[in-house]
Amino acid sequence: MKKIEIRAAELKDLETLKSFEQGIIYAERPFDETLKPDPISYYSIEDLLKDPKTLVAVATLNNTLIGSAYATVKEAKKHLKHNTYAYLGFMYVDPQYRGKGINKKIIDFLFIWIKKQHITEVRLDVYSKNTAALQAYEKAGFKKHLVNMRMKI
Repeated sequence: MKKIEIRAAELKDLETLKSFEQGIIYAERPFDETLKPDPISYYSIEDLLKDPKTLVAVATLNNTLIGSAYATVKEAKKHLKHNTYAYLGFMYVDPQYRGKGINKKIIDFLFIWIKKQHITEVRLDVYSKNTAALQAYEKAGFKKHLVNMRMKI
């Protein structure tokens, strides 16, 4: 078996990345009753690939895509110490490769790019009941910060 490699995604990866997005939606649907019925899409992946403020990264094994994530530079709220931050999203690893540290490898790759942008703050969102994702992000060094609450009336 060849080594897992992390690289910047390319437009040629678009169809596989769209399937990863559907995998994310499928996994998150049980945590969010507000999602519309399928088919839905979270991202314009093509726009992310073309955005100079965003890096989409993929993990490959034997030239097959097995994971993804992106980092994008965002403006911070005026009252915060940092002017910009990196937001992570689109984190997906093919189920047969989960638990092997691939998500962490992708995050580390994105962190190199983030640091080159002179960014020191990184944020992401995760559903509070998605314990597997919470554990993975905490293992990667993230800490819980805010709780987003909702109510249907």
